[in-house]
Amino acid sequence: MSSTSGSITDRVVKHVAGVVGSQPQRASVTFLGVEPVDVLRFVDGDEVVFATVGCARHPMHDPNDLAPDPVRGPRAEAIVRMRAVSPLPGLHKSLATLAAAPAVEGLVLAEDSLVDLQEPLWVGAICSAFLLTADAEIADLPLDEPAEPVHFLRAVPVTANEAAWVRLKGAAALRDAWVEAGVDIADPTRSAVNPS
Repeated sequence: MSSTSGSITDRVVKHVAGVVGSQPQRASVTFLGVEPVDVLRFVDGDEVVFATVGCARHPMHDPNDLAPDPVRGPRAEAIVRMRAVSPLPGLHKSLATLAAAPAVEGLVLAEDSLVDLQEPLWVGAICSAFLLTADAEIADLPLDEPAEPVHFLRAVPVTANEAAWVRLKGAAALRDAWVEAGVDIADPTRSAVNPS
Protein backbone atom coordinates (compact mmCIF):
# COMPACT_ATOMS: atom_id res chain seq x y z
CA MET A 1 0.00 0.00 0.00
CA SER A 2 2.41 2.66 -1.22
CA SER A 3 -0.46 5.17 -1.34
CA THR A 4 -1.03 4.56 2.38
CA SER A 5 2.65 5.23 3.12
CA GLY A 6 2.47 8.43 1.08
CA SER A 7 -0.63 9.58 2.93
CA ILE A 8 1.01 8.82 6.29
CA THR A 9 4.11 10.77 5.32
CA ASP A 10 1.98 13.71 4.20
CA ARG A 11 -0.03 13.67 7.45
CA VAL A 12 3.07 13.54 9.67
CA VAL A 13 5.04 16.11 7.68
CA LYS A 14 2.09 18.51 7.54
CA HIS A 15 1.55 18.32 11.28
CA VAL A 16 5.07 18.01 12.66
CA ALA A 17 6.77 20.38 10.22
CA GLY A 18 4.07 22.91 10.99
CA VAL A 19 4.86 22.65 14.72
CA VAL A 20 8.66 22.36 14.79
CA GLY A 21 9.22 24.32 11.59
CA SER A 22 11.57 21.93 9.80
CA GLN A 23 11.38 19.38 7.02
CA PRO A 24 12.37 15.82 7.93
CA GLN A 25 15.45 13.76 7.31
CA ARG A 26 14.56 10.22 6.25
CA ALA A 27 16.27 6.94 7.10
CA SER A 28 15.15 3.58 5.73
CA VAL A 29 15.73 0.45 7.83
CA THR A 30 15.39 -3.02 6.31
CA PHE A 31 14.62 -6.26 8.13
CA LEU A 32 14.95 -9.71 6.58
CA GLY A 33 11.69 -10.73 4.93
CA VAL A 34 9.91 -7.45 5.76
CA GLU A 35 9.31 -4.33 3.69
CA PRO A 36 11.56 -1.42 4.71
CA VAL A 37 10.44 0.90 7.48
CA ASP A 38 11.20 4.60 7.05
CA VAL A 39 11.88 6.83 10.02
CA LEU A 40 11.38 10.57 9.62
CA ARG A 41 13.42 12.87 11.87
CA PHE A 42 12.46 16.49 12.54
CA VAL A 43 14.61 18.88 14.57
CA ASP A 44 13.81 22.37 15.76
CA GLY A 45 15.81 23.97 18.52
CA ASP A 46 15.58 21.74 21.58
CA GLU A 47 12.95 19.36 20.18
CA VAL A 48 13.43 16.28 18.02
CA VAL A 49 10.57 14.19 16.66
CA PHE A 50 10.92 10.74 15.07
CA ALA A 51 8.03 9.16 13.16
CA THR A 52 7.74 5.77 11.50
CA VAL A 53 6.28 5.20 8.06
CA GLY A 54 5.66 1.60 7.05
CA CYS A 55 4.15 -0.11 10.09
CA ALA A 56 0.62 0.68 8.84
CA ARG A 57 1.10 -0.73 5.34
CA HIS A 58 -0.74 -3.83 6.52
CA PRO A 59 -3.28 -4.40 9.31
CA MET A 60 -2.00 -5.98 12.53
CA HIS A 61 -3.29 -9.39 13.58
CA ASP A 62 -2.86 -11.88 16.39
CA PRO A 63 -0.24 -14.41 15.23
CA ASN A 64 -2.67 -17.21 16.17
CA ASP A 65 -5.09 -16.01 13.50
CA LEU A 66 -4.58 -18.57 10.74
CA ALA A 67 -6.51 -16.57 8.14
CA PRO A 68 -5.88 -12.87 8.84
CA ASP A 69 -7.92 -10.36 6.87
CA PRO A 70 -5.57 -8.55 4.45
CA VAL A 71 -7.56 -5.31 4.71
CA ARG A 72 -9.39 -5.14 8.05
CA GLY A 73 -7.55 -4.79 11.34
CA PRO A 74 -5.84 -2.08 13.38
CA ARG A 75 -3.05 -0.03 11.85
CA ALA A 76 -0.58 2.22 13.64
CA GLU A 77 2.57 4.30 13.30
CA ALA A 78 4.84 5.37 16.15
CA ILE A 79 6.04 8.83 17.13
CA VAL A 80 8.89 9.63 19.55
CA ARG A 81 9.12 13.17 20.94
CA MET A 82 12.34 14.04 22.76
CA ARG A 83 14.30 17.06 23.88
CA ALA A 84 17.40 17.45 21.73
CA VAL A 85 19.68 17.93 24.73
CA SER A 86 22.00 15.06 23.80
CA PRO A 87 22.70 12.93 20.72
CA LEU A 88 20.41 9.94 20.23
CA PRO A 89 22.46 7.66 17.95
CA GLY A 90 20.59 4.49 17.13
CA LEU A 91 17.14 5.64 18.25
CA HIS A 92 15.83 5.55 14.67
CA LYS A 93 16.82 1.88 14.41
CA SER A 94 15.07 1.04 17.69
CA LEU A 95 11.95 2.83 16.48
CA ALA A 96 12.09 0.95 13.17
CA THR A 97 12.37 -2.31 15.14
CA LEU A 98 9.22 -1.34 17.04
CA ALA A 99 7.42 -0.55 13.79
CA ALA A 100 8.48 -3.87 12.26
CA ALA A 101 7.37 -5.90 15.30
CA PRO A 102 3.81 -6.52 14.00
CA ALA A 103 5.18 -8.07 10.79
CA VAL A 104 8.14 -9.85 12.42
CA GLU A 105 6.67 -11.00 15.74
CA GLY A 106 2.92 -10.65 15.28
CA LEU A 107 2.57 -7.90 17.88
CA VAL A 108 -0.48 -5.65 17.81
CA LEU A 109 0.60 -2.13 18.74
CA ALA A 110 -2.05 -0.31 20.77
CA GLU A 111 -2.37 2.25 23.53
CA ASP A 112 -0.66 1.07 26.76
CA SER A 113 1.29 -1.65 24.91
CA LEU A 114 4.79 -2.26 26.26
CA VAL A 115 7.45 -3.35 23.76
CA ASP A 116 10.72 -4.34 25.42
CA LEU A 117 13.71 -4.43 23.07
CA GLN A 118 15.97 -5.54 25.96
CA GLU A 119 18.82 -3.32 24.81
CA PRO A 120 19.50 0.42 25.01
CA LEU A 121 17.22 2.35 22.66
CA TRP A 122 20.15 4.57 21.70
CA VAL A 123 23.85 4.55 22.51
CA GLY A 124 24.23 5.26 26.23
CA ALA A 125 20.49 5.15 26.97
CA ILE A 126 19.12 3.85 30.27
CA CYS A 127 15.86 3.06 28.47
CA SER A 128 15.35 -0.31 26.79
CA ALA A 129 11.59 -0.44 26.11
CA PHE A 130 8.79 1.65 24.63
CA LEU A 131 5.46 2.35 26.31
CA LEU A 132 2.83 3.32 23.73
CA THR A 133 0.29 6.03 24.45
CA ALA A 134 -2.20 7.86 22.25
CA ASP A 135 -0.62 10.78 20.39
CA ALA A 136 -3.38 13.35 20.64
CA GLU A 137 -1.42 15.82 18.51
CA ILE A 138 -1.77 13.85 15.27
CA ALA A 139 -5.30 12.86 14.27
CA ASP A 140 -6.08 9.40 12.95
CA LEU A 141 -5.65 9.00 9.21
CA PRO A 142 -8.81 7.60 7.57
CA LEU A 143 -8.33 5.00 4.84
CA ASP A 144 -10.72 3.74 2.21
CA GLU A 145 -13.27 1.37 3.72
CA PRO A 146 -13.24 -1.34 4.88
CA ALA A 147 -9.69 -0.55 6.09
CA GLU A 148 -9.46 0.88 9.61
CA PRO A 149 -7.84 4.29 10.13
CA VAL A 150 -4.16 4.63 11.00
CA HIS A 151 -3.60 5.54 14.65
CA PHE A 152 -0.52 7.52 15.68
CA LEU A 153 0.93 6.28 18.95
CA ARG A 154 3.54 8.06 21.03
CA ALA A 155 6.36 5.68 21.90
CA VAL A 156 7.78 6.75 25.27
CA PRO A 157 11.22 5.33 26.15
CA VAL A 158 11.15 3.54 29.52
CA THR A 159 13.77 1.82 31.65
CA ALA A 160 13.85 -1.87 32.53
CA ASN A 161 12.57 -1.08 36.06
CA GLU A 162 9.75 1.04 34.66
CA ALA A 163 8.85 -1.72 32.19
CA ALA A 164 8.68 -4.18 35.08
CA TRP A 165 6.39 -1.76 36.92
CA VAL A 166 4.07 -1.59 33.89
CA ARG A 167 3.87 -5.40 33.83
CA LEU A 168 3.10 -5.48 37.55
CA LYS A 169 0.83 -2.48 38.07
CA GLY A 170 -0.13 -1.23 34.62
CA ALA A 171 0.71 1.75 32.44
CA ALA A 172 -1.52 4.18 34.36
CA ALA A 173 0.42 3.55 37.58
CA LEU A 174 3.70 4.39 35.86
CA ARG A 175 2.28 7.58 34.39
CA ASP A 176 1.06 8.57 37.86
CA ALA A 177 4.56 7.92 39.23
CA TRP A 178 6.08 10.13 36.54
CA VAL A 179 3.70 12.96 37.43
CA GLU A 180 4.37 12.57 41.15
CA ALA A 181 8.14 12.61 40.62
CA GLY A 182 8.00 15.50 38.13
CA VAL A 183 9.65 13.40 35.41
CA ASP A 184 10.03 14.91 31.96
CA ILE A 185 9.55 11.83 29.77
CA ALA A 186 10.89 13.74 26.75
CA ASP A 187 14.29 14.28 28.43
CA PRO A 188 16.75 11.60 27.21
CA THR A 189 19.00 12.33 30.19
CA ARG A 190 16.26 11.84 32.78
CA SER A 191 16.66 9.54 35.75
CA ALA A 192 14.61 6.39 36.07
CA VAL A 193 11.59 6.57 38.32
CA ASN A 194 11.29 3.72 40.82
CA PRO A 195 7.65 3.46 41.78
CA SER A 196 6.98 1.82 45.11
